[in-house]
Amino acid sequence: MAEGTQRTVRGAALFERRVGSGPPVAVLHGGPGASFDYLLPGFDALAAGRMLIYYDQRGGGRSPIPRDQPVGWRDHVADLEALRAAWGLEQLTILGYSWGGLLAQLYAIEHPHRVARLALVCPAPSWRAARDEFERRFAERNLAPAVQAERQRLRESDLRVRDPAAFQRRMFELSVVAYFHDPAKARDLTPFRVVGRVQEETWRSLDDYDLRAQLEGLRGIPALLLHGADDPIPLYASEETARRLGAPLQVIDRSGHCPHVERPDAFAGLLDGFLPGTLDPATA
Repeated sequence: MAEGTQRTVRGAALFERRVGSGPPVAVLHGGPGASFDYLLPGFDALAAGRMLIYYDQRGGGRSPIPRDQPVGWRDHVADLEALRAAWGLEQLTILGYSWGGLLAQLYAIEHPHRVARLALVCPAPSWRAARDEFERRFAERNLAPAVQAERQRLRESDLRVRDPAAFQRRMFELSVVAYFHDPAKARDLTPFRVVGRVQEETWRSLDDYDLRAQLEGLRGIPALLLHGADDPIPLYASEETARRLGAPLQVIDRSGHCPHVERPDAFAGLLDGFLPGTLDPATA
């Protein structure tokens, strides 16, 4: 990973990393409460001909905050607006993944004139009922007999004693396997952790949210959605978001929630043709 820097906005020291050169693209990771680590190295494939600006959102990764500082959705939106100003950019091209895709929508609704383009990869649903369906599907996959049996075999093995690091790595893989079309690909996802307080407080601040009607006011902003065909997030959620935005939706087959891991060539190829860059996508 390239070295990063701390940038303080609104009383929070946010860890920032830049890679590539050319037109800037702000990358919003998922969670909430995670870091951008698990987007790497897959997202870095997009750095040819453009500059990707990653940052750990407040309270997650290398951007810890005191417990008395708020972490609601409005704080995440305000942080991004403060970063835009600090970066000296009139408008942002935003690449949002999972929760970051929903954060991108929230930011665009609050600051529509500050958004040049929206690229949403497997975005969290734009309304609460669809998110609840995602939670149900994820839990169902997580409790599948084959996954439970693998966890049991791991717990009963001597790997915890023989190789603690390998044991922890395998435990992580089994914690995220429900996101994948091919369970074996879970080993290729860069490990990360989620800060529970940040995740809980952010979702609580959204309450019974529904952005669908407001998304129609963003139709003048060029947008693109990507969705893994086997993502536990319902396909109909991305279809509805795309319809409201008036944007094309590209469904990536043989992929779950992590196309940058399972289908990296398709992932990069679709986004290269949409994001601004100094290189021709065909030769990037």
